Amino acid sequence: MADPKVASCKHPQNIESSRRESVTKRAVIYARVSTGDQHPETQLCDLRVLAKQRGFEIVCEYTDVISGAKSKRPGLDRLLSDARRGRFGVVLVAAFDRVARSVRHFLEVLDELNHLGIEFVSLRENIDTSGPLGRAIVVIVGAIAELEKSLIVERVRAGMRRAKLEGRHIGRAPLKVDRAAIVSDRLSGMTSLKSQSVIECPEQQWCGW
Repeated sequence: MADPKVASCKHPQNIESSRRESVTKRAVIYARVSTGDQHPETQLCDLRVLAKQRGFEIVCEYTDVISGAKSKRPGLDRLLSDARRGRFGVVLVAAFDRVARSVRHFLEVLDELNHLGIEFVSLRENIDTSGPLGRAIVVIVGAIAELEKSLIVERVRAGMRRAKLEGRHIGRAPLKVDRAAIVSDRLSGMTSLKSQSVIECPEQQWCGW
């Protein structure tokens, strides 16, 4: 008669399989299209297949129908909010440009996900930040973004130097103040707030910010 203790033992391969199942990573999908004529379902289908191939459990899908230049993205904002609550461990996207409006914004999102210990997987670029190659590429992208920023700053400074050599004024136009009238108004007891008529401000366009 077989020993029941021996019969109840699992094969080492079965134990390893059970361990993998117990640590199945919880993943979310983010998809974005620019207009209502486009369908995020195309991205979602591809990413669901990718999640199945990697053994991820999809716990939520976030979508945005909004231009890439817009800073406010409800779907991405909800994703980051749930990430801060630790609700998942992997983010799947179809491509880098689906995530952020600029390189700087993309790096900010990646930096926050990395700080929270969340992996980032991009299907088109075949990037996975859980591995050393993926992390290295992210660093390279960051270095390129920093170079781009430095070049922009240098171009702005060069333009300012050229304007100065040409005698053009840089910045706001100076105020034209009638000092004698101000002194006279103050001696007569008028406050500086009431003496606005003696300060001639250059005509400016008003912005409702």
